[in-house]
Amino acid sequence: MGRKWNNIKEKKAAKDKNTSRIYAKFGREIYVAAKQGEPDPELNQTLKFVLERAKTYNVPKAIIDRAIEKAKGGSEENYDELRYEGFGPNGSMVIVDALTNNVNRTASDVRAAFGKNGGNMGVSGSVAYMFDATAVIGVEGRTEEEVMEILLEADVDVRDILAEEDGVIVYAEPDQFHAVQEAFRTAGVEEFSVAELTMLAQNDVELPEDAQEQFEKMIDAIEDLEDVQQVYHNVELS
Repeated sequence: MGRKWNNIKEKKAAKDKNTSRIYAKFGREIYVAAKQGEPDPELNQTLKFVLERAKTYNVPKAIIDRAIEKAKGGSEENYDELRYEGFGPNGSMVIVDALTNNVNRTASDVRAAFGKNGGNMGVSGSVAYMFDATAVIGVEGRTEEEVMEILLEADVDVRDILAEEDGVIVYAEPDQFHAVQEAFRTAGVEEFSVAELTMLAQNDVELPEDAQEQFEKMIDAIEDLEDVQQVYHNVELS
């Protein structure tokens, strides 16, 4: 694959500065997952995945429990899962995933965030074909060789294994997410530095300084929207 998971530090920085916003987004995502299936993560793989992601962001147990209890209580609040695609400065590409109880509001807000910052919305499929759905699992305190041995021992196939400054990142097919985690847990790994199902760009692009500043402003505007859960892009951030 030849690509680093260059969003880890970016995500952690965002987590440190905007914990209340991120906790609110997780609360909504947990509620939706629990409401769509069983409120028990052992019986609901979607909920289990969301809770595993929440752990890597240190989401408080109180927020998790409140969201699950809300779903158990039969709340009538419903959300639609939406995906928007668009372009930023210099042809950069962006995918936006949202959970909303007002489709028209969210579409208008996302379109405005693009348009006011040098970008524009695209039609469905205009960007997604340049990204691959990918499971990304990170561990610390292990070498590439150790990780490879763990996965071979568990007979788990992955796309790539890359060493980074603070550990090792494994890239796998989305349906291998839980298999990779279970292989690590069997080997004694209890915590993950990252545990995501994401959209990785097939090719990253570098922007000139002025365009990058505009792009980052656009991404901030999109991520600040209440209904937006995830933003993926193909820009190599410095």
